[in-house]
Amino acid sequence: MNETETPPPADAASAGRVVLLTTSHRVAPGLLSWPAWQALHGADAVLCADAEHPQLPYLREAGVSVTRASPTAEELVEACAGGRTVLVVATAEGDRALTDGLARLAGSGRFAMPDLELLPASYDLPGARLLDLVQVMDRIREECPWSSRQTHKGLVKYALEEAYELVEAIEEGDREELREELGDVLLQVVFHARIAEEDPESPFSVDDVAGAIVEKLIHRHPHVYGDDSARTPEEVKEHWRRTKAEEKRRTSVTEGVPLGQPSLSLVAKLAARARTAGLRVEVPRQEGIGHELLALALRAEAEGVDPESALRAAARAYRDAVRAAEGQR
Repeated sequence: MNETETPPPADAASAGRVVLLTTSHRVAPGLLSWPAWQALHGADAVLCADAEHPQLPYLREAGVSVTRASPTAEELVEACAGGRTVLVVATAEGDRALTDGLARLAGSGRFAMPDLELLPASYDLPGARLLDLVQVMDRIREECPWSSRQTHKGLVKYALEEAYELVEAIEEGDREELREELGDVLLQVVFHARIAEEDPESPFSVDDVAGAIVEKLIHRHPHVYGDDSARTPEEVKEHWRRTKAEEKRRTSVTEGVPLGQPSLSLVAKLAARARTAGLRVEVPRQEGIGHELLALALRAEAEGVDPESALRAAARAYRDAVRAAEGQR
């Protein structure tokens, strides 16, 4: 051994233990796991570098003594000497410098290192990252010169663009693009909900939007949340049609069909409504390309083909043919 090297302590068992406690800011402070509470109460010392850490008031209320400290790796190893357990409540930014320092000490071979345990005290539930999106949207709405001035009407074109880009990603089968475009569509929903909070007469929030769709889904799925049964997709559609009709109290099957949608989709929707209602409709017989397209769209819907998707597929094939022709010039 080199004379300048410091030999590790003879009793490595007395090196103690370091517990790094991590929490999620997406879970209400104080809602910690039972193993976390056990570790907090059983530790010889509990340290936290952030005096404003959201967990601190709840830890102190539970009788856990927390010391504000930012120990170096060497100081932490020394604090564990004699078999002590030191628990570090990780900050929101993490404690990278501390963990890197412990790794360097362990790699040097000059220290008897304490056991190191990473203990997650709270976990994100599915969908928890949506809370981040809501918070980011709040800040952008307040501080961004462009976003703070947007209105529902001003964002309409972006909602349409993002919807079409999502359709294209689905049709192309690009998974990475699909994930990105779903995020862009989700942004439009959160953006509009954030703007709606500021309405002086009829405000609502993203929670109201989510609550309404949850209530609607539960009501329209009595075969899942109620006593009804449905064994086939057709029976599910019938449940949906019946409950929707009870909710809307419409006098015509054409009510609620948005006329601003693409024309082929509009024809298909109207035809589906009429067919579901058992109506015998006399199709206007007039000359012109419009009525010829109408007849083709009705025929497609009757045969179970979405005319909009069919024409889009044909258009993509035509696009490829155009590119092929360009390559032959």
